[in-house]
Amino acid sequence: MNLKKLLIKESILPNLKPGSKEEIIRQIVDFVASSGKITDRDSAREAVLAREEKMSTGMQNGIAIPHGKSDSVDQLTVAVAICREGTDFDAMDGNPSRIFIMTLSPANRVGPHIQFLAEISKILSRPELSEKLIEASTTSEMLALLTA
Repeated sequence: MNLKKLLIKESILPNLKPGSKEEIIRQIVDFVASSGKITDRDSAREAVLAREEKMSTGMQNGIAIPHGKSDSVDQLTVAVAICREGTDFDAMDGNPSRIFIMTLSPANRVGPHIQFLAEISKILSRPELSEKLIEASTTSEMLALLTA
């Protein structure tokens, strides 16, 4: 999978405001919807929230990967958001999440989002990269770190 095709400057939200899990998801979905990649904002948000109800996507090391399947997108759609202050996302390690990688994929497609999650997880498994990503001041810097 070519991350450079999915991760573009317009898919990066560098200043996410802290809030509840629902508020974080709303902010990211609204951001993606503003780009025109989502046809039904409410349906997309509900898909991500429904997935969160099954099991939290708050991982460890400050990373959360909210995702969902919805007919409101016609292809894998990705957003990377940074909340420098951190927010409680029911992470496995109990720490606040600061890096959010959200994916939405069509309800009838299985493979692409799993491939993307595997690739982005490899990148973010390096703690020094996560710190640099949080410290980056521009979307260009963030994009360079994610696609290097």
